[in-house]
Amino acid sequence: MYYQTAEPFKIKVVEQIKKSTKRERQQWLKEAGYNAFRLKAEQVYIDCITDSGTSAMSDKQWAAMMIGDESYAGCKSFYNLETSVQDVFGMPYVQPTHQGRAADYIMTRIYAKPKKYAIGNMHFDTFRGNAEVLGALPVDYVVDEGLNSVGNTGYPFKGNIDLNKMQNLINEKGAENISVVIVTVTCNNNGGQPVSMQNLREVSKLAKKYNIPVVIDSARLAENAYFIKTREKGYENKSIKEITREMFSYCETATMSSKKDGLVNIGGLFVTKNKDVFAMANQLAIVHEGFITYGGMSGRDMEALAVGLQEATSEDYLEYRIQQVKYLGDQLLKRNVPIIEPTGGHGVYVDGRRFFENIPQCEFPSQRLVVAMFEEAGVRCVELGACAFGSKDSDGNPIWPALELMRIALPRRVYTNSHLDVIANVCGDIYKNRNSFSGLKLVYEGPITALRHFTAGFELL
Repeated sequence: MYYQTAEPFKIKVVEQIKKSTKRERQQWLKEAGYNAFRLKAEQVYIDCITDSGTSAMSDKQWAAMMIGDESYAGCKSFYNLETSVQDVFGMPYVQPTHQGRAADYIMTRIYAKPKKYAIGNMHFDTFRGNAEVLGALPVDYVVDEGLNSVGNTGYPFKGNIDLNKMQNLINEKGAENISVVIVTVTCNNNGGQPVSMQNLREVSKLAKKYNIPVVIDSARLAENAYFIKTREKGYENKSIKEITREMFSYCETATMSSKKDGLVNIGGLFVTKNKDVFAMANQLAIVHEGFITYGGMSGRDMEALAVGLQEATSEDYLEYRIQQVKYLGDQLLKRNVPIIEPTGGHGVYVDGRRFFENIPQCEFPSQRLVVAMFEEAGVRCVELGACAFGSKDSDGNPIWPALELMRIALPRRVYTNSHLDVIANVCGDIYKNRNSFSGLKLVYEGPITALRHFTAGFELL
C-alpha cells in the first residue's frame, strides 16, 4: 500500500536543538582540536556522530522502565530480558553488560589469545583496542567487493568474509594459531554492509572443521536480518526473528552493543550456547560489571532493552529504518557526492579519498570533511579512515587503511527527512567547492593507536 509508507510512529515528545553561527562553530572546532568527539553536544545542530545509544525510545519502553526491579540479585527485570534475548537469538545463556564494549572485553579475554590471530570481516575499534592491549593479532578478511566504494557493484553482501583468505591463513599459520573468528553484522567499517546467511553458514562450517570458535558481533542484528530477507533467495517469506535465530545457529557466542538494534541508550549483551564459556563470562562480569543478573545495567534499563529488541525486529520498523538511510544516500548521489553503494543499514558513508582528491591520505581527508560539515552547518559526523583505522608497523611507520570514509550515522527514530535534506545540501555544497580545502595535521594521539580517534588533536594545514 503505497499510501502507508511514512514513518511507522508519530512524534510524542520533542527536544529543542540549538542553531549557531559559523564564527561560533569555527571557534568551537579550534578549542576541540578539530576533533568532533571533543565538541559539546549542545553546540551541535544535527548529530550524526553515531547511532550508538542515540535512539528515541518508544512509549512502551518508557512504560516498561517504570516497573524496573532494582534488586541486586535475581531481579525480575533480568528474567524479562533473558526471555526476550532468547526469543531473538535462540541461544540459552545471557549475561548482560553495561554496554557493548564491556561484552567485547569479556569476549576478548575468553577467545582472543596473545600472538594468535583473530579473523574477522572488518574488526571494529573496541576489539582492536582490546587486541592491542592483549597482544592478539586481528586480521580483516572482508571480500574484495567490500573494499570497493566506487559505484554500485551489484554485490548485495559486501560484509561477507572471504573464505579463501580464511583458508589460506589456516594453511599458512596453522589452525592452532587462530583463536577465534568474529563476524560483525552488519559490517560497520565499510558502510554498514550486511553479511549473507550463506556466508555465515560457510564460515561456520570451515571454522568447525578446524575447531575454531565463531563469535558474532551483533550490534545491528535486525538490520542485517532485514537485508537477508530482502536480498537473499529463500528468505523472502521468513520472519525477521526466524532469520536472526538461524544467524546465531552458526556461532558459539554473540556479543551486542544494545545501544544500536536494542533501541536503548545504554546496555550490552554476552550470549552463548557454551555452558563453560558462560561460567567464565559470569566471573568476568562479577569482577568488572556487577552481579550476573544485572551486569552493570539497572533493572529499568533491562526492561527497556527487553521491549526494544522486540521492536527492532519488527518488519515495519526495519523497512522505515533502511529506507531512511537509502533516502539520504540517494540525496547525496543526486549532488554527485561519492558514497559507498549500496547504502547500508545505519548510515551513509562518504568516500573521503574520492571527495577530496587533492588531499592525500596522510593529511586525513575524511577528518577534514567532518570538520567542514560542522563548520558550515553544525552537522557532526565521524571519520572512519586514516585516523580511526590507521595503524603502525613494528618501526612505528604509518599503515594507511584501504578505505577512507566519513560516516553519517543516523540515530534511530530521531530525525526527519527534512534534517537529512540539510545534511545532503551542505555536503553537496562542500563538494562543489572541494578544491578550496586543504588537509589536517595530527598533533596529538593517545597511547593506544586503535583508539586514538576518540581523543586525537589536529591542526589545519
